[in-house]
Amino acid sequence: MFGDRLRFFRKKLGWSQEKLALEVELDRTYIGGIERGERNVALLNICKLAKTLGVSLPVLMNFIPGKKAAKKK
Repeated sequence: MFGDRLRFFRKKLGWSQEKLALEVELDRTYIGGIERGERNVALLNICKLAKTLGVSLPVLMNFIPGKKAAKKK
């Protein structure tokens, strides 16, 4: 669920995984792993991602279990 939410905000900015990785100073494969739900993400990295994407932690973490990320207009 977190990966879906991360992908939503990344795409909202029109960024590739590589662009996000460069901005947040993480590896692109790590970003891909997060978005696919293959990685456990440290809180420090969640904070970095939220700041880089320009959203608050509560907004980034606002997902309902069992549902895809809400795509608000």
